[in-house]
Amino acid sequence: MVAKSILLAILAAVALLAGSDAAWANAAAAEAGAVVNLRDTWVGPTALLLFALSYALVMAEEYTHLRKSKPVILAAGLIWAGIAWVYGAHGDHSSSEQAVRHNILEFAELFLFLLVAMTYINAMDERNVFQWLRAWLVRSGLSFRQLFWMTGLLSFFISPIADNLTTALLMCAVVLAVGRSNPTFVGVACINIVIAANAGGAFSPFGDITTLMVWQKGIVHFGTFFHLFIPSLINWLLPAIIMSFSAPNEKPPPCNDEVLIKRGGVVIIMLFLLTIITAVSFHNFLHLPPMLGMTTGLAFLKFFAYYLKKTAHRKMGDPHAEAGDVAFDIFKKVEKAEWDTLLFFFGVILCVGGLGTIGYLETVSSVMYLDWGPTSANVTVGVLSAIVDNIPVMFAVLTMHPEMDLWQWLLVTLTAGVGGSLLSIGSAAGVALMGQARGMYTFFGHLKWTPVIALGYVVSIVAHRLINSDLIGQATHYVN
Repeated sequence: MVAKSILLAILAAVALLAGSDAAWANAAAAEAGAVVNLRDTWVGPTALLLFALSYALVMAEEYTHLRKSKPVILAAGLIWAGIAWVYGAHGDHSSSEQAVRHNILEFAELFLFLLVAMTYINAMDERNVFQWLRAWLVRSGLSFRQLFWMTGLLSFFISPIADNLTTALLMCAVVLAVGRSNPTFVGVACINIVIAANAGGAFSPFGDITTLMVWQKGIVHFGTFFHLFIPSLINWLLPAIIMSFSAPNEKPPPCNDEVLIKRGGVVIIMLFLLTIITAVSFHNFLHLPPMLGMTTGLAFLKFFAYYLKKTAHRKMGDPHAEAGDVAFDIFKKVEKAEWDTLLFFFGVILCVGGLGTIGYLETVSSVMYLDWGPTSANVTVGVLSAIVDNIPVMFAVLTMHPEMDLWQWLLVTLTAGVGGSLLSIGSAAGVALMGQARGMYTFFGHLKWTPVIALGYVVSIVAHRLINSDLIGQATHYVN
């Protein structure tokens, strides 16, 4: 019964996500002269089964030790091969190609954004930035429990300025630097970081890709997002209070070593902040994808890396410089990116895109927003975002564009942002941290705390209802 419920939940998530591309794919097929209802062919149920099986393997990674990217990449290839075969059998040899190219473009934006963020993290790690922070935190005499609260608090308040993914990567690096010898602390601290980063990103237009999408559409204005501050705070704080008792109340092993940040480390931190500002500015003022600002910021780092290599021989007398400066190669930092995570996103987006091309939007939209009502639908959206990343979930909702007032749009912004915290695979932050803290922060380790996280999820929705009731009935303005 439990397995059946999980499968039905996955299929429901797929049906919602499929809406993001269904209309586009059907239009492309119509232009090509193909009239094929893929759901009535063998490829429909086969694709659903492939996706469900691949996600089951992702969830079992902790026990099988099979990297999560492998099953979803295989499923993506088989799903699209089936779609192309059926279209070809009906004389249409172009619609499947157009649809898959559209989905690859969707992935490319996410891929480049993540790649730049991971490269900066690796560069700062190589320059001893996190080792310095670890030494400072240890010398400060904080216990593991106090570190649990500090990293959670920083995650909640940094993610609205930067974004939840990069914030989670930074804080996880600190947790690993301080408590790698204590897997219990690392596991619960990573869960806390994911919840805090997702909650912090939900009340700011800069904090999450989903809020950026809603803001760019003009549905919710800049200042209106901050109505979600208290509900977001409750969403993190309530589970954190309960989980904090599991964090060891002992101190990390004493360490009196003074770690120096290598030459250029502070500059790389500033360049990273400048890159975030560039990405936000490109998106807000030039109406360009955020990833273009991120790749521009990668160029900042590349030029500075060139400077470090060319000037290293002059700095050998500097205590902040080391012979390793000569070997500072920016492409080595790119090479150390978490490729399993990046390829996992590739597989998921291609799988979902293929299921979207098969087509499920009309039925799901009618059931959720007409039969259930917008409140139940938007709460469900948050639960679905725990199964599949919240970015395509919100994109699907924006594509359907149901008739809702401002309170409901803020509700779906909140639930899509924080609902991903229910499972480790529900947000980019959770997926990235599973790779960064492999073996210590896992799917089932996170699942153990899902009831507590769900309590915070429910209470945050109630708080939104009580605090922002004056927004009920207010109209929104939609920009195509």
